[in-house]
Amino acid sequence: MTPAYNKVHNRFKFNGLHFSHEELKEVAYSLIKEGEPFEKVTGNFLIDWLNNKDFLYVTTSGSTGFPKEIKLMKQAMVNSAIATGNFLGLKPGDKALHCLPSHFIAGKMMFVRALVLGLEIDFVEPSAHPVFDYEKTYDFCAMIPLQVKHTINHIYNMKTIIVGGSKVTKPLLEQIKHTNPKFYETYGMTETVTHVAVRSLESKSGDKETYFNALEHIKFEKDERNCLVIHAPNLVDETLVTNDIVELKSETSFKLLGRFDNVVNSGGVKLFPEQIEEKLQPIIDERFILAGEDDAELGEKLILIVENPRDSIESITNRIKQQKGLTKFEVPKAIYTIDHFVETVNGKIQRKKSIKAVLEA
Repeated sequence: MTPAYNKVHNRFKFNGLHFSHEELKEVAYSLIKEGEPFEKVTGNFLIDWLNNKDFLYVTTSGSTGFPKEIKLMKQAMVNSAIATGNFLGLKPGDKALHCLPSHFIAGKMMFVRALVLGLEIDFVEPSAHPVFDYEKTYDFCAMIPLQVKHTINHIYNMKTIIVGGSKVTKPLLEQIKHTNPKFYETYGMTETVTHVAVRSLESKSGDKETYFNALEHIKFEKDERNCLVIHAPNLVDETLVTNDIVELKSETSFKLLGRFDNVVNSGGVKLFPEQIEEKLQPIIDERFILAGEDDAELGEKLILIVENPRDSIESITNRIKQQKGLTKFEVPKAIYTIDHFVETVNGKIQRKKSIKAVLEA
């Protein structure tokens, strides 16, 4: 029998204590009235979750456009929690660390997973460098890449960590190789109630996977643009068409190539900025993005934008020219700098706004 959203698992614990459905309402009111700002947000989410409505509203991150409010069915969130639990083998009584903000779907879903699956969840302040009991063994945790970067020396007692929200960079992948936990990079969005696919990252406990693999009851196809189409009937009624260009291995497996709206058509050659960025990561320390700029001869030319670089443009140019694995089309035709990228509230680079700020300066 599928768990319902209005039930609290009898093995659920919040910071060491079990609460019933009604008791958790009192906790939520207490967080709103007396808690720190991040706890107030959590209290408000719990009130929304524990009311008698079968839906709630969630705000998207705004990384690919303006943030928007969307309606999610609570049972779909329960179904997502079950799919994650089944994939990762989570059991009632397992211990989980929650260090994500409750503003967005990823943070909300950590609580839903605990309530539905019967996890014992420790909730700490969501920050770039979360502070938690480093000596305690945790079966499960979700982090953004920046959090993994800052806690890489303190995660030795964690068993499984899912990473999402932004790209996992090559330098961080190299660090993860030497750690104990089993790592999974996630693919998903607010509309799909967090992740619908995961891929294993190389660590002491896991091997590298090139392709993302679907969670249960989820299927994929491509449209005429080679963009991913998601069929997730347990999560969302309609088919979701994305702007993510993929190489489809099967109806349950794909490789992410880049965003359709980021593709640069330079002299008839289609360039995927995300793939070229991956090749440049080892030689540029700062945050950077690649984009297209109008060009009379090529239609578009490939440009590089670096955030507050320590090196000169000439030095960066020389390193790029010496970098192996780049085709002549993948070498940026111009390099620009920006003091600070335009970001979403949770720290993702807003590419379009950042590019516009540079080219119109």
